[in-house]
Amino acid sequence: MSRPPAASAVTARHWLICALAWAVFATSFIDRLAWGNLQLQAGHSLGLGLAGLGAFVSAFYVGYVASNAVSGLLVDGFGPRLVLSLSTLLLGAATLGFGFVASAPAGLAVQAVMGVAAGADYAGCVKLLTRWFAPSWRGRAFGIWYTASSLAVVATNALVPVLARHAGWQGAYHALGAATLVLAVLCWIGLRDAPDRGATGSVPSGPPAMPMGRAIGALLADRDILLVSLAGFGALWGTWGFAFWSNALMVRGHGLAPAQAAGIVALFGIGAAIAKPLVGLISDRLGGRRKPPAMVCLAGFVVMLLVFGQLDSAAAFRLAAPFLGVTAFAYSPMTTALVAELAGGENAGAASGLTNAFWQLGNVLVPLAVGLVFQASHSFMAAFATLAAGPALAVAALAGVRERKRA
Repeated sequence: MSRPPAASAVTARHWLICALAWAVFATSFIDRLAWGNLQLQAGHSLGLGLAGLGAFVSAFYVGYVASNAVSGLLVDGFGPRLVLSLSTLLLGAATLGFGFVASAPAGLAVQAVMGVAAGADYAGCVKLLTRWFAPSWRGRAFGIWYTASSLAVVATNALVPVLARHAGWQGAYHALGAATLVLAVLCWIGLRDAPDRGATGSVPSGPPAMPMGRAIGALLADRDILLVSLAGFGALWGTWGFAFWSNALMVRGHGLAPAQAAGIVALFGIGAAIAKPLVGLISDRLGGRRKPPAMVCLAGFVVMLLVFGQLDSAAAFRLAAPFLGVTAFAYSPMTTALVAELAGGENAGAASGLTNAFWQLGNVLVPLAVGLVFQASHSFMAAFATLAAGPALAVAALAGVRERKRA
């Protein structure tokens, strides 16, 4: 068995792999987030009301969650290069095709296909980075990769309105789909499932991948992976609950102008983008420990949500937002790496896909829960206490995880 690579053995090829994984993840987010900028134009064209616009988001996430649940098994069986290339190809074709839809039923079907395609990228990228980067570098690799989701929000809001202004909502989807198809070709050319056996910087492969049925059974019976699944659910409850509701709560709860609220949330995103690679570096410096940095970030997230809930001025919100962003996202590379390492390198895809499917339930439930609490109480603080319950659950769940070293 080859030894994990030293710091000097992480080559330009490793970072090319990381860059392609980053591009896949960012492009997937841009393609799915484009609807937020284009839905009013598209809805008018397709004759949709406000409820119909929300149905398109639901259609995407039905496909997305279902895909996460099974795509990791395909990644373990066929390798991340094939799965990422084909899923990106399918996403590009569906995104391009969405620009041609002429009815709401066709649009819902295509959005579901987009969700299925986008749902495969998470497990594929996790498997790829786990194979290419040894534990001494994995925190940094995951931290850099995870900035894709934060920066994709910025890129979408900067790029998509310009495309729509010049080419309409259909042309915007055509352009995004074409770019995604080009990326699929680049993935097939540039990606490799793992470093060449025996090459400098190769990573031990770990135990062989299990057959599908055994893999699911083993994951469901693994106490530590179940606890990290619960932790991820609670963590995403807080993160995306804030992202969904923060603007509206600041506008309705404290009378801020929408532009002021949007600027504060942008500061939240900047803090998140900085924090992810930084916490990954700290984790690597701690000898590959993932649990302690994740718990510290999540405990800080609970505190910052409760503090944020007591603020009452735009200036105070601006000051707190970057720190809230740091705690709200910095745990994510750690929990992702922890799942892959608990499962073992060759079963990382199945574990990542299944746990991420469960994590996404937090995204589905939290908007409703916070909305009901705020409607019943009219209390800004009660809404943020509801958000803080998620990361508090995550801290408690991670406390019971037995972190163990696996390649």
